[in-house]
Formats: sequence, structure tokens, C-alpha cells
Amino acid sequence: MYQDFCKFGHKLALSLATLNMKTTFYLFSGLLIFLSVLPFSKNQHWIFRVPEFLKIQLFFFQLATIVAGFIFLEKNTLFWFVVGVQFLLMIYHLYILIRYTTFYKKTVMPPADADTISIISCNIYQFNQDFERFHQLIRKYQPDIFITMESNAAWEMANRSLEQEYPFTEKITLENTYGMHLYSKIPIENCNVHFFVADDIPSIEAKFKNTNGRLFTVFAVHPPPPSPTEESTSKERDGDLLSVAKICRKNNIPTLVIGDFNTVAWSDTSILFRKMSRLIDARVGRGILATFHAKYWFFRVPLDLLFHSPDIFIEKLKTLEYIGSDHLPIYCTFHVDVHRHQQEKEVLHIKKEEIKEVEQLIQEGKEEESSNRTQAS
Repeated sequence: MYQDFCKFGHKLALSLATLNMKTTFYLFSGLLIFLSVLPFSKNQHWIFRVPEFLKIQLFFFQLATIVAGFIFLEKNTLFWFVVGVQFLLMIYHLYILIRYTTFYKKTVMPPADADTISIISCNIYQFNQDFERFHQLIRKYQPDIFITMESNAAWEMANRSLEQEYPFTEKITLENTYGMHLYSKIPIENCNVHFFVADDIPSIEAKFKNTNGRLFTVFAVHPPPPSPTEESTSKERDGDLLSVAKICRKNNIPTLVIGDFNTVAWSDTSILFRKMSRLIDARVGRGILATFHAKYWFFRVPLDLLFHSPDIFIEKLKTLEYIGSDHLPIYCTFHVDVHRHQQEKEVLHIKKEEIKEVEQLIQEGKEEESSNRTQAS
């Protein structure tokens, strides 16, 4: 009797374990499918926009789920249906992501007579007080230009120790996590500070001249993200970025846009930005280069982006070491006035209906009211 009871208990435990595994498989698969298809919607609420950041993670979670299902579960009709949907979504994720790897190689050659310019862009995280670690980074890489986002009065004061070497500056000191500072060894020919969608979200447009006398523009951006803790929609972000794109489209000199975009390179917003601006995504063929969150490598996503006109050649693009912020810095070296025809084929062309969409998104961004940001000072 005792042995029969033990056998029954063992079978029951196995059945419960199998049931639990089955329930977990289908629930988790359903969640992954749901998160994968949400970004297909044009809805700007953060619930629809945040999952598009997680394409890398979704791919690996789906792969792990399918493998676990093949090992532990019965292969019935429902199983094959769920696995089939997951597999198709994995193919879609891979199709998008493959261009942001070194397998998608570039063949552009740099100009022989061009000088090299280097730039560092970093969201330093306003509440990060490790000023010296950031200063050591700047001294180590010696960029010609560096840009800080989320820099407030404390950061402005701390960075004055660098101003002897970087005497040309543009400072927008805010306490709302949208402060922005630009420091340069190269003289600034002209500089405009834009507030496209709100009077507390700045962008910097700075014109420089390289040693060969060629003008070029650097645009620094940091729009607000859609998230449950910040902005409920992506309206301000989209409106701000597309306003920058409109200016870049009209700009007839080499242009580079860099900063914390609070979106990923493959998002609808980024693709529309590329089309409107006629700029090229520097990450294509160079790697994912994820920058946020600096402390959690598996959930890290590429929020700090760089786009450039066809007459700029990107020689090197990489992330740098941890500086105490939730973002990793990005470092770039580039040449101005590369032979434009080599990269023209990478420019995406915009349709008439997409231009109307851009104008609508910019207007919606201007009309959006934020209740989350603290007052600028």
C-alpha cells in the first residue's frame, strides 16, 4: 500500500510539474508574441512604444522558450502553432537586427586628404556625482568635441576644470534632467539652441570648420522618452526629433546628429527621422552598440544614436567604459567631405504621405503637455 501511494505521489508530482511547465510555456510565449506585435501599432502610448526597444531580448527569450518547449513538452497542434508564430517573429527580429551587425559590412573608403575629428556624447545622469571618473574619460580619449546630457549646475561647475583645454562652449544648464552642454577644442563658427516642442527640452545646433576650412554641423539632441515613469506618450520625443530632421534636410553642409535619442535605431521614429533628414544611420554595419542601461548588460538597448550626411565618413564608432551613469558614452571619429556618391545609396527616400505624417507628429509634439518634468531653472 505504501509503495502504491509513493508511486501515485510520484506520478502526481510529475503531472503537476508537466502542467506547470506547459502553463509557463504558453503564458510566456503569449507574452513574447504580444510584446513583439505591439510596436506594429502607430499608437504613441508608451505601452506600444517601449517593446520596440527590446527586439534583441525578445529574440533570445523566444529562442530559449522554443528550445525549452521541444525538450519538455508534448508536441500537439497548439504547440506547433505557438512555435510557428514565435519562429516567424524571430525571423522578423533577425531581419531587422542583422543590418546592425558587422555581417552587414560597409565598403566606403575615407578621403585621403581629410583630417580626423573625434566626438564623445554622454548622458551623464544628472544625479551621478562621479565627476572625476568622467573627467578621466575625457582626458584619456581627448575628443575634439564632447557633449553632456542631463548636465545641471553641479556638472557645469565640475566641468569648468576642462574648459582650459575646451574653451569653446555652449551651456544650457537645467535641473529637469534635460540640461545640455557642448565643449570643443575647435572654434564654434555659429551656434543655435532650439526648443522645438517645449521650453525645457533643448537641442544644440553648432557649426564648426575643420582644418581644411570645410564647414560641418553637429546637432546634439535629447528628447524625453515614453515610459511609465516619464512621458506617457512618445509625442514630444517624435516631434522634437522630426523637427531636427526638417532642419537637417535643408542643411547644405555636412551634418552629424548625436545624442540620447530615447529610441532605438530600428524604430518607426528613427526610420522616419532618416527619411526626413536624408541622413545615414552610423550603426548599420558597425554593431548594436547598446548604451542603456549601463548596469544591466542583458537588458541594454541602443538609445544613444548617431546619424550623418553622406559627405561625412565615420571611421570609428564605439561605446566607452562605465562612468557612473545609467548610459555608456559613445565615441566617434569621422572625416568631413568624403566623396558623397559612395554613401548616397544609403539615404532613405521619403514619400509625400510620410512628409504629412512628419508635420502632424511635430504639431502633436508641440501641443503635448508634460506633467512629469520638474521646472527648468
